[in-house]
Amino acid sequence: MKDGRAVSTVCVAGLGVSGMAAARALARSGHHVIVVETAAGERQRAAAAELAGLGVEVRFGGGLPPEATLVVTSPGWRPGHPLLAEAAATGVEVIGEVELAWRRRPAGAAPWLALTGTNGKTTAVRMLTSMLRAAGLDAAAVGNVGTPIVEAVEKPYDVLAVELSSFQLHWSTSLAPAAAAILNVADDHLDWHGSMAEYARAKGRIYEHARVVVHNADDPMATRLAVPYAEDGSARVVGYTLGVPGRGMLGVVEDLLVDRAFVPDPVGGAEELATLADVRPFAPHNVANALAAAALARAHGVPPAAVRQGLLDHVPDPHRIAHVARVGEVDYVDDSKATNPHAAAASLAAYPSVVWIAGGQLKGADVDDLVRRSAGRLRAAVLLGADRERIRQALARHAANVPVVEVQGQDTGVMDRVVTEAARLASPGDTVLLAPAGASLDMYAGYGARGEAFARAVHRLPAR
Repeated sequence: MKDGRAVSTVCVAGLGVSGMAAARALARSGHHVIVVETAAGERQRAAAAELAGLGVEVRFGGGLPPEATLVVTSPGWRPGHPLLAEAAATGVEVIGEVELAWRRRPAGAAPWLALTGTNGKTTAVRMLTSMLRAAGLDAAAVGNVGTPIVEAVEKPYDVLAVELSSFQLHWSTSLAPAAAAILNVADDHLDWHGSMAEYARAKGRIYEHARVVVHNADDPMATRLAVPYAEDGSARVVGYTLGVPGRGMLGVVEDLLVDRAFVPDPVGGAEELATLADVRPFAPHNVANALAAAALARAHGVPPAAVRQGLLDHVPDPHRIAHVARVGEVDYVDDSKATNPHAAAASLAAYPSVVWIAGGQLKGADVDDLVRRSAGRLRAAVLLGADRERIRQALARHAANVPVVEVQGQDTGVMDRVVTEAARLASPGDTVLLAPAGASLDMYAGYGARGEAFARAVHRLPAR
């Protein structure tokens, strides 16, 4: 579907959540849809049976259907996948479900307030949705979280809070959100994108057609990606900072979150939006998430009172710096969602004295800078998972005095052994912090399962 012309046959690559949503939407609008899926497990066959009722053909394996004139790919499929490479070589356009949703928007559709970043996306988009609802708007969190966006655009929402991953942005070319934010950019998914430059380029696509560009002024790459729009005047550029904000920015003054951008007098005026105590759970990176959400909300005309109420109404998702228990004057905190070094660094920075539980799949990311910056607050480290040796080597280089325990194995009892070792190493006043810096799929079904295993192990510790 391009430039309003109908597409007769569309190939959907993958039977995941976005692939299923795209196939249903296309079939309902009269397209001939062929889904190509590489796996043929029980879940995939059940999905194929569901789609068959809509007239969708599902093929397990195989290349690009010769009759296809458009490919809608699932975000997990890498650009080098043979089917996608064949499409590129033969001139068949490849887009993602997000781009499909943008092209399918009906007249008068809800505007998009979009955000991306290496870390904090889901927290920020949920904060934003809460602020919009506090202002009386019918809003939904969509995209990389919540409802698939190709389904959401068909509903009469007032506004959509859109979380976008680098994978989704890679396959998007025409998105024009009313306002767009980049929270931060750090090494992640380099195994998918091939380089940091390509990863950053994908993130930067969120700004290309936005009317308001919001960037984290404390993050060098997010700021760099916003600079061209400030220079050519093609968008209004608004920064936010954990420091005192300059003109046209949002930031922090003493214990207040303040706005100097969306105010009647941006030269000398400022409006109080909330207090630091309104941000839950409190941590510097979560304050930054709140400021990003507030900037997008304010760009849409949300009043200050609704920004604060939205933060108060916001319920944090599990496994994000969640306090599990205090045992023997030691706090145990689950930040299993810290699946890359940048997220782990933000988590570690929130606590002064840490027994660090780390490990998993690093996805090509480097951990030396993380360990170097965090060394002063580390009391010990307990390592598990596929890439634990790389973390151990970084600790040896940059935190040689920190005791390190490696726990081998991938059985169900590993986390119990990890937590037992961490408890042995911890002293009163320490925080035992699960902030793995790596993905979880080497050992668990997802970061949630890893966090739940940690919490269960903590609750099994003997009282001190």
